[in-house]
Amino acid sequence: MTVSSSPPKVEFYRHQLGEDEASSWRRVLDTLFLTLGPQVAAFEQDLGRYLVRDRDGAKAPHVVGTNSCSMGLVLALRALGVKPGDEIITTPMTFAATTNAILHLGATPRLVDVEAATGLIDPEAVHAAVGPRTVGILPVHLYGQLADMKALRAIADARGLLIVEDSAHGVEIERDGVRPGDLGDAAVFSFYATKNLTCGDGGAIATRNTSVAERLRRLRNHGTNKAATERHGSTYQHWDITELGYKGNLTDLDAALLRPQIARADAKRDEREIIAVRYETMLRERIPAMRGPSEGRAPWLVERRGRSSHHLFTIHATPSGRDSLLAKLGAAGIGTAVNYRAIHLLTYLAETLGIERGSLPVAEEIGDRTISLPMFPGLTTEEQDRVVDVVARSW
Repeated sequence: MTVSSSPPKVEFYRHQLGEDEASSWRRVLDTLFLTLGPQVAAFEQDLGRYLVRDRDGAKAPHVVGTNSCSMGLVLALRALGVKPGDEIITTPMTFAATTNAILHLGATPRLVDVEAATGLIDPEAVHAAVGPRTVGILPVHLYGQLADMKALRAIADARGLLIVEDSAHGVEIERDGVRPGDLGDAAVFSFYATKNLTCGDGGAIATRNTSVAERLRRLRNHGTNKAATERHGSTYQHWDITELGYKGNLTDLDAALLRPQIARADAKRDEREIIAVRYETMLRERIPAMRGPSEGRAPWLVERRGRSSHHLFTIHATPSGRDSLLAKLGAAGIGTAVNYRAIHLLTYLAETLGIERGSLPVAEEIGDRTISLPMFPGLTTEEQDRVVDVVARSW
């Protein structure tokens, strides 16, 4: 009797860490510092240089390593002076960490709608939402595409607002010559397990303001005025706590995993670009509806804006068919995700913010329709063919 076997699962994501990263990590075990030490400092310099790559004579921003993007957002807002009672305009099309950072500081997230074509925060909605308590804007570079930073910077300058960029979805992004951290007061990155650069958990903040960078370094380390690396190598020195801080630093072990990846960041992004283009081409070929107008506000496929990191590849299913398609993909052994359900509809934020369904219709529609398909360098054409075949047969 022949027993049929199911094809292997197509994972949603697989990391590309290898011997370079393992060797770098092992070398740290032979050193004195495992946590906040010289590897963190070296990584910060590496990332700063990467952010101004191909710009002759450009000065790299200050980079401050953190233990997560979530903590980085809290630190950036705090270092820029956000306090209880302030209001920060942001997007509902994001992970909850974006709004949680605002709430942790006692401030209020003011959610505005997004562009139907991209899911990015809508500058016109931002402009309309600025009020007497508004102190800042927190755009999210969704899926790895830069928000319209030129428009947002113009609004911020006209109204005296700060900008903290949530760039969790990539360091490789560029639009109209603008990169993360170019126009914002700070940009915050994520190195979570599924991100293009990863150390499992970790983050970083880029800023061009020296005094803000100095405060960030204090805040990430309990508010101390002198880190252990600054005290090491001489006779004992007393240190002080100068403000209430956090335990929020990157570690040398994490930095050792990250440093070898920076040199390959652009090549890996280019691999993702090839996969994204192939997805778009095949989906339009196999699903005639995708060659025509969408059944809702948002298009079937997210429109391109500049150079994407391609952290995620998302499609918009029919308005009533998303969960059924998710189930069929799962039954076929294909990993998927939803990035994201509009966060004002999640239980805690619904209770806290009191924003009713219907208030942010574009974000809500995208949240009801979006599916993220497998996307990572190393995804084979055979695996991609399986994904597209299931989507096409289930449409």
